[in-house]
Amino acid sequence: MFELIKSGGIMMFPLILSSIIALAIIIERFLSLRVSKVVPSSDIERARKLAGITKLADVQVDELRNGSLLGRVLATGLESRELPRHIMKENVEESGRHVVQELERYLPALGTIITIAPMMGLLGTVLGMIGVFSAINTAGVGNPQQMAGGISEALVTTVVGLLIAITSLVFERYFKAKVDGYVAIMEREALRLIEIANSSRKTLPAAATPAPAPAVARPAPASAPLPRGGKPA
Repeated sequence: MFELIKSGGIMMFPLILSSIIALAIIIERFLSLRVSKVVPSSDIERARKLAGITKLADVQVDELRNGSLLGRVLATGLESRELPRHIMKENVEESGRHVVQELERYLPALGTIITIAPMMGLLGTVLGMIGVFSAINTAGVGNPQQMAGGISEALVTTVVGLLIAITSLVFERYFKAKVDGYVAIMEREALRLIEIANSSRKTLPAAATPAPAPAVARPAPASAPLPRGGKPA
């Protein structure tokens, strides 16, 4: 293994560093994008129950927010449920954008590794070929087998770069598909929460609204007194 790394030349070091970074990102994303940390069913049920309660305690909302990323979005909706529907929806969308950024964390770095790893491998091959032909120019063709061995060693970096890029690409596509699925679930549950909050606000008990006071009939005006003599004026 060490001989293979040594034969790749100086470009093997950035390639090895890129592979270590890619492996760390893949492990971190696997741990962070678990269902229990992003969209647990317990938080969905809890948010639906809280949406039907008239008065919420701050502790209940904070517990939902700290439970998962979906809970963070739904907690924002619960805090805004007394506001008009369009403002509540804007607040939920703003919270959702922050959550999506957290879901996609480190994926741009993984995409960068996918792009530069083959280029670094190709650069290492070109540098190796330059070294081979410089040796031929100095000492002549010499042994053809030795020259073929030098060319094969120069191609090691290309192989390593392609392996890093292909492996990283597979996991990047997998993580992006997983993020898209989570975002769809969050949008669906956020819309349901908004509808539940609106329906709960519309179906408040009628006793909470004071009934209008009954109209009081005015007494008829008193007739003018008759003049003396008994005849009306």
